[in-house]
Amino acid sequence: MTSRSYWTAVWCGFLVLTIGLGVRQSFGIFLKPVSAELHVGRELFSFGTALSMLLMGAVAPLSGRLADRFGSAWTIAGGGVVYVLGMVVTAVMHDGFMLILGNILVGVGLSAASFGPVLGVVLRVAPPAKQALAVGICSAGGSFGQFFIVPLAAVLQNWFGDWRPTMWALTAIAVVMIFLAVGLNDSREIAANRKAAGGRQTTGEALAEAFGQRSYVLLVIGYFVCGFHVAFVGGHLPAYISDKGIGLSLFGIELSPAELGGWAIGMVGLFNIAGAIIWSALGAQHKRKNLLALLYLLRSLVFLGFVLAPLSAASVLIFAAALGFLWLGTVPLTTALVGFIFGPVHLTMLNGIVFFGHQVGSFFGGWGGGRLFDLQGNYDMMWWISIALGIISALLHWPIVEERLTRPAAVPQPA
Repeated sequence: MTSRSYWTAVWCGFLVLTIGLGVRQSFGIFLKPVSAELHVGRELFSFGTALSMLLMGAVAPLSGRLADRFGSAWTIAGGGVVYVLGMVVTAVMHDGFMLILGNILVGVGLSAASFGPVLGVVLRVAPPAKQALAVGICSAGGSFGQFFIVPLAAVLQNWFGDWRPTMWALTAIAVVMIFLAVGLNDSREIAANRKAAGGRQTTGEALAEAFGQRSYVLLVIGYFVCGFHVAFVGGHLPAYISDKGIGLSLFGIELSPAELGGWAIGMVGLFNIAGAIIWSALGAQHKRKNLLALLYLLRSLVFLGFVLAPLSAASVLIFAAALGFLWLGTVPLTTALVGFIFGPVHLTMLNGIVFFGHQVGSFFGGWGGGRLFDLQGNYDMMWWISIALGIISALLHWPIVEERLTRPAAVPQPA
């Protein structure tokens, strides 16, 4: 792929993330109606979505390995097929087993049609001088999906008065991901990178090398916090706003608490479009590990302000905008940092392992929110846990060593 055509990959990747992550983030809209229909508490639905996120991370290293070995286009298309199948199962479900099965398939599919393989393509095909901008724009696709698809799901849900037609509409949108994979072909670049690097480092050697670096381990652990925050807010903020009965009436526009929850998640996505691009651009000028430490610290301050301020429609929207600016800025910074340290040959696999740390956090953020709500009847403890974890992650990123890994040349063995 020439430097002039890398924008094809950027925009196809943007749309894949828009659909895959946007549809997935909209599941919080269905928390209350699905739980009511199945006559269960919120923990079952929360566990299903959290398990989906955990599997998305657990399978990500394998998806990354497949992308590094066979190319990203086929990997992403295959992930899209599994994702759509999971959506179909969810749309027709009538019990807890089908709810869990649908979430499992969506999670496995999204592991191959999400940030790791998509951004891996962009980092491979974009010229070095354009990588920061290209990765930032592509990463913003996940935020645009959150801004566009989550409010759309809330509007459809309100219009249909039933969650099933809404789920079918989202399933139809998800089918488009499969065809977009055509624009994400990086097989030529993978072959060239292997040839340039000698193509001799095995998967096992790459893993041993990565886990032998303290900085890589800190990235895996620190990324846990990002996943925790994203899953908790994305999965439970609409229900939290609905529980509190916070609606909006402005210039003749009336939003119910349920609709305001959807628009709040959309607001997070809208502001993160700018945030992802700006944080990624800053990563080309400053040390990425310092920016990550700052970002997590700012998240904790935003959570603290939201907890301490009187709850209102204004405070909800201000919180959503501020958090949105910090939402997925972690993704281009973390992905690019792994590529900078270890190089492009095993990039997608190594990023998949870091992403697994993110998704373990997503599991506890999503499931933990439902579990603590069922135990305590509120989300108070989860807000304070989110504040504490943001501070911890900031401290973990500060000592990371941001330097290219130098590999000694192979020493010829005597005959």
